[in-house]
Amino acid sequence: MDNWRKSSYSGPDDGNNCVEISTRPTHIAVRDSKIPTRATLTFRKGAFTAFVETVRTDTGHLHAAVEAN
Repeated sequence: MDNWRKSSYSGPDDGNNCVEISTRPTHIAVRDSKIPTRATLTFRKGAFTAFVETVRTDTGHLHAAVEAN
């Protein structure tokens, strides 16, 4: 059975608008907390870690990319 966790940033006002993650031996699974029965994205641990580190250190570029789309 998977152990799904919501982000610690999910407060009471937006607690349903969040992703959940499940750590597995070789990969990380991600799903939408609003519809957990739908598709799950799966990443190798290294790829997920690199993604999270990029978001943490380069948020200005990430926001600009999102706003451009």
